[in-house]
Amino acid sequence: MGSFNNPHHFFLFAMKNGKKKLAYGTTAEDAYESLKLRLTPQEMELVIKEQFIRFPQRELQKHIHELG
Repeated sequence: MGSFNNPHHFFLFAMKNGKKKLAYGTTAEDAYESLKLRLTPQEMELVIKEQFIRFPQRELQKHIHELG
């Protein structure tokens, strides 16, 4: 039942190369930490932690073209 109290969202984090990386979590910090598990240190250097868009799963199709 914990997921009902803390809904998860998708987050698109901006990157220095103009693309965006997708992450999932209850907060932006949580989603950013999940990126650290998936990406190499070199890839994480490109992620701009403070620049992100939060949206629900049902809107994912609207953002597919931004992924990099």
